[in-house]
Amino acid sequence: MTYDDLRKRLEELIDPGFNLPFKAVNGIKKLVIGPTGVAELEMYLKDKTKHEQAVKIMIIKLVKIELGFPGIKIDFFESEFVPEGEKPIKYLAIASGKGGVGKSTVTANLAAALIRQGKKVGIIDADVYGASIPNILKIGIKPLSAAEDERMIPLEKDGIEVISTEFFMPPEKPLMWRGPMLGKMLIHFFTGVKWQDDIDLILIDLPPGTGDVALDVKTYVPKSKILVVTTPHVNASHVAVKAGIGAQNIGHEVIGVVENMSYYFNICSSTREFIFGQGGGDEVARKLGVKLFGQIPIGQPQNGDFLYTGKEEAGKIYNDLALKVMKEMDI
Repeated sequence: MTYDDLRKRLEELIDPGFNLPFKAVNGIKKLVIGPTGVAELEMYLKDKTKHEQAVKIMIIKLVKIELGFPGIKIDFFESEFVPEGEKPIKYLAIASGKGGVGKSTVTANLAAALIRQGKKVGIIDADVYGASIPNILKIGIKPLSAAEDERMIPLEKDGIEVISTEFFMPPEKPLMWRGPMLGKMLIHFFTGVKWQDDIDLILIDLPPGTGDVALDVKTYVPKSKILVVTTPHVNASHVAVKAGIGAQNIGHEVIGVVENMSYYFNICSSTREFIFGQGGGDEVARKLGVKLFGQIPIGQPQNGDFLYTGKEEAGKIYNDLALKVMKEMDI
């Protein structure tokens, strides 16, 4: 068998995620036949984690048993093919170096601001051990339903769709999973959710740091971009730089920085009081080579909840942040 013969046969195989031949979905990334006859293959595959093992067995049978090659080495990558007429889903991960900087609150308020701009938004609550998005949005917990293709239908509040581990755990019971279980849950979050049609953006509320989840996001949504949240304090900004550089090192684009708890506005003196210091957001943005998108003051929404309205001062800052995100994400 020649190189062309092998490539033709591989192109005829079906990508089960699309139910289309690999040729039709640009599925072959690289094919090399070495001097010993061993084939080296890199493939794009939709829903890689779900279908990789079955497709790998199918290719090995074709190459080694049917076509008689002495060996094959296969690497799979998540497909970037978008069928004609289908709108690609865009992802923006909200990251921080350490906990306690208000990352989840920023995520929820950014989602609300995007809704005010007329966008369709979802949130993946990927901070699985410290899931807080349902509580911030005050989503009533109930069993999830499924679409015809068995994908989960997320819960919704005020137009924001959400998937979270909170929906699968008894109230107030801690999640105590090791890494493999965490990975399985994330697979469902990224490949097994039926989001609303023509959704504009899915925000990913990442856990603090640069651990398993941040690395898994690169596997499941390789084109996800990153927004880094910090506070003005030197400790938070120092670690936020690491989170941003870590994201850049694995191929994500950091689009900007948000400085949360930037200052307290003293209504008695009409002055800003920088109780956590100054300059952290600017420092993170400078070191990552991006812009500081906004400085959000310490405070509480007038309704006593977590989400600001578009008329409150902090809400106006979030409105401006949403516009900057829309521009960077081209939505």
